[in-house]
Amino acid sequence: MANSMAKFSRAYWTAIFRESAMIFLTVGTQLPFDRFVEIIDSWAATNPNIEIFAQIGEGQYQPKHMQYCSFLDEAAYKQEFDKASLVLAHAAMGSIITSLIASKPVIVFPRIAALGEHRNEHQLATCRNFESLDGCYVTYDKSQLLSTLDDVTCLKGGSLGLYANPDLLNCIDNFISAAG
Repeated sequence: MANSMAKFSRAYWTAIFRESAMIFLTVGTQLPFDRFVEIIDSWAATNPNIEIFAQIGEGQYQPKHMQYCSFLDEAAYKQEFDKASLVLAHAAMGSIITSLIASKPVIVFPRIAALGEHRNEHQLATCRNFESLDGCYVTYDKSQLLSTLDDVTCLKGGSLGLYANPDLLNCIDNFISAAG
């Protein structure tokens, strides 16, 4: 479904996700990310039947088509996250890992330092490391973001264990034993 202005009903989303149809957008607390918020707000205007809640930080842009707040305390963040059937996040490890552990699909949109959105391009590196994981849908530009969001039928939650891979732990243990 390549039409980035496709309109979905709440029933369509609910049927796809088999739960409440709510999207949670989080941009973190350190820096504003107006470009991301504006793109999603524009999408929300063409999809008014989809509930979206956004944590937008201290950006200049104020959404017109979705509920939002600048910051959420830990309990409120968890409440909004738990209600979500889909998470939209900047490329922060915490947001990505939390989504994967909860088996929620997460669409990741990195900040770009060249656009003044961060101090360096570490979010691009984070994306490259996570883009092969099931449930993590990395998008690098507006077109890719909207296309992924519109193709909701392909979005499935991934799974990430709470503990490190046993092979990795054995490798670390062997390394430490060899050094001692």
